[in-house]
Amino acid sequence: MAAMATVPSYSPSIWVRMCHALPRLDFTMQMRDNIFVPESWEYQQTLLILSSLSAIALVISLLVVLSFLIHYCCCHRGDRSDGSEEEEEDEDGSTGHGYSGKKGRGICCVTWVAVASVTLCCVAIGIGFYGNSEANDGMYQLTSSLLTANYTLASIDLLISDTISGLQLSITGPLTTMEELFTGSKPFLVSTRNCKRLSENVINLLSSISLGQSSSDAGLNDSNVGGVSIVPLTPVPPSVAPTVVPSGGLMPSPFSPGWAANTLMVNEDYRWLSYVLLLLLDLIVCLFILLGLAKQARWLLILMTVLAWLALFLSWGSLGLETATVVALSDFCSDPNTFILNSTQFTGGTSPDVLDYYLTCSRRMNSPFQQLLTQSQRALSNIHTHLSSLDRNALTQFPKAEKSLREVQQILNSTEGNFHQLVALLNCRGLNKDYIDSLKGLCYDGMEGLLYLSLYSFLSALAFTAILCSLPGAWRSFPSESEEYEDSDSESEDPFTSHQARRQPASGSQRGAMAPFYNYPGAGWTPPFSSAPPLPTLPAC
Repeated sequence: MAAMATVPSYSPSIWVRMCHALPRLDFTMQMRDNIFVPESWEYQQTLLILSSLSAIALVISLLVVLSFLIHYCCCHRGDRSDGSEEEEEDEDGSTGHGYSGKKGRGICCVTWVAVASVTLCCVAIGIGFYGNSEANDGMYQLTSSLLTANYTLASIDLLISDTISGLQLSITGPLTTMEELFTGSKPFLVSTRNCKRLSENVINLLSSISLGQSSSDAGLNDSNVGGVSIVPLTPVPPSVAPTVVPSGGLMPSPFSPGWAANTLMVNEDYRWLSYVLLLLLDLIVCLFILLGLAKQARWLLILMTVLAWLALFLSWGSLGLETATVVALSDFCSDPNTFILNSTQFTGGTSPDVLDYYLTCSRRMNSPFQQLLTQSQRALSNIHTHLSSLDRNALTQFPKAEKSLREVQQILNSTEGNFHQLVALLNCRGLNKDYIDSLKGLCYDGMEGLLYLSLYSFLSALAFTAILCSLPGAWRSFPSESEEYEDSDSESEDPFTSHQARRQPASGSQRGAMAPFYNYPGAGWTPPFSSAPPLPTLPAC
């Protein structure tokens, strides 16, 4: 009893309680209960309503981006019409970038908004990687617990089948031989027949022990299940335990932990990979946007703008899916026992008392198999008593029965060993620990990971909305193609002349050309850095 008190318990986390308390509306805008009933159409409507909030946010984002695009287009046309009038003012009061103070401040502000949006997106990506890892850890703990429970159930079935087959072998083999040998001795014959009767009782009692294993798990003891040959002689570890997946991918009835673990592992691999690809896409877009702003590459920003639109749609779409998943998971985690006890997928083939015993594992509850195990233990003890009596009294009179008696004793010893292991496995502590571990993995780590992923989707959607609004304004700070062409021509004339020195002839040309300081007619070549006048040219002889 003291060990029963140390069984770990589960209680819903604060995030589960907060998400479970969210109001639920159906398509008719009527309030609905937050009880987890996934097969109910009314419950599915409430999840669709919550998911549609992200669609509304997507429409708002599109309207905001469209309004900014219209604003930039109109402002760009107005700047073109007023550019000739304000050109002289722009040149006199220009900043280091060649823009007026007001215009330069506006372009600088837009550029920094784009940089801040990219930074926010990078923060969201970091949150997304952490949330994806947490969700993967929770699913790994869930599948590991399910595989361990499946291994325990398979071991129980294997022990029962081995015990039954051993007793049947003793009945049809050595006990029948002993019965023929003891025909002339009534006391020995009665003891032998009592051993057969008690063995048959143990077989009937153990055959009635069932935990509702489906054919996929019970098939571990069959030679052929659904065309798949599975013949293990001993229980295999959970990581390699064979599990037959039902055709069509539908959930078997009753529930099979092995099938659920395999299905969840496959789906989790696809989910994890999908989020990694989405995060990498966002990261690539953010990094190349920064590169495009630094290099002032229009073509790169145009390409990244297209990818930013794609990332915006994916962010809002993933947020809607995550919202529905978080709410549904919070409803399940708030009271998982009630859902399992009321679900036909779990209760099919299993009595509610047995299921409740393993789900709660309370000290006040007795095992539903306690009576069967007690009767089986008494029957095995009586068989052992009869065999001991025959060993003491019958072998002296019937020495030929020694071989058969030793075979029965050997089978009885192995049967008692299997029976003690069976009693330990049927105790609720092992399966209840697996159940609690699976709930903690799903409702603690899995729930936390989904919340972080939802935060990532929301922040990345806001960041890409701001990026799409600010990138058109940042383009205006880039030099036009004609300016780039003129700069390249001036640089090709004298690559050793500084940028400031190249601007001086252009500004000096507006004030008129200055005459050279030395102007001698017929002057020849003058050495560089020489201030002396050239020598006169001598006449030819």
